Amino acid sequence: MIEKNVVVRLVEEKLATSDNFLVDVVIKPGNLIVVEIDNDEAVCIDDCAELSRYLEEHLDRDVEDYELEVGSAGITSPFKVLRQYTKNVGNEVEMLLKNGTKQTGVLKSADENGVVITVEKQIKPEGAKRKVTVQEDQPYTFDEIKYTKYLIRFK
Repeated sequence: MIEKNVVVRLVEEKLATSDNFLVDVVIKPGNLIVVEIDNDEAVCIDDCAELSRYLEEHLDRDVEDYELEVGSAGITSPFKVLRQYTKNVGNEVEMLLKNGTKQTGVLKSADENGVVITVEKQIKPEGAKRKVTVQEDQPYTFDEIKYTKYLIRFK
């Protein structure tokens, strides 16, 4: 079986001179290698094809046969690496916490310690007749988050 660390090293070598970055490498039974990349702007099909050719040049099918899929992280895919969080700062996200709570808000910041999202809440001020909408920043560590995804809204 082809080792994941070999594929990761090859992908990182190839992407070192581009704006693309590695999101994930999965090696499934039967030597199906799935490589997922992303970019702060957009990944084009030529980038995927070029990376695929590079990997095929450096992996020997005569030694071990494999199937290779190279693609971009989908817009509905959960974030897997910090750079995906940082590229989505300012965007609305959906977050499922490990305690089962679902949060929707604007991703305010992200770093190696965790993220902060700004959520809107309805509160009733003392003495007021109606609730008002307030924005509240909520910090989370990555240990608290099950997944975070870009939120698509059709308005």
